[in-house]
Amino acid sequence: MRSATITRKTNETDITVMIELDGTGTYDNRTGVGFFDHMLDQLARHALIDLHVKATGDLHIDDHHTVEDVGIAIGQALTQAMGDKKGIRRYGDCHLAMDDAQVRCALDLSGRPYLICNLDLPFGKIGTFDTELVREFFQALSTHGGITLHIDRLHGFNAHHIVEAAFKSVARALRDALDTDPRKADAIPSTKGSL
Repeated sequence: MRSATITRKTNETDITVMIELDGTGTYDNRTGVGFFDHMLDQLARHALIDLHVKATGDLHIDDHHTVEDVGIAIGQALTQAMGDKKGIRRYGDCHLAMDDAQVRCALDLSGRPYLICNLDLPFGKIGTFDTELVREFFQALSTHGGITLHIDRLHGFNAHHIVEAAFKSVARALRDALDTDPRKADAIPSTKGSL
């Protein structure tokens, strides 16, 4: 079972993340940030991972700490659930279209975090959600998940569509990278012998 539970408690947030990499895409995400919950639901559904996030944070200040710390906890949960990464495909990519938006994601579960995030969002808010937090989430996920993560907006003018396409694109790329390679199910996908 490739699963993990991470609990992270600070003076700003109290978060529990449960993840099952070989799931069916079930989710129960409750962070207190409605749009962000919707994006986490997309991540679970399209990566076919089961994801349950319960977070309370200092939302009276703003959503920043909650969004970033959830990214940290999900990254840590992914790392723990993957274990030694034996048998994974390691790489994933996706060009995803959603109405006016097209977003491309390429990622490597290399253990070497690096983020390129070129979404150039046209508006600062989606409802009450600060769009700058999208990058903060992906930075935390990349850093704590050990993921080389490239996300690029190719087209799009609706900020909601662009962000949702980004989460779905990352999810589909993650799904491919986490899948077991039947030809090398007992091997770590690296000439180094470890990731």
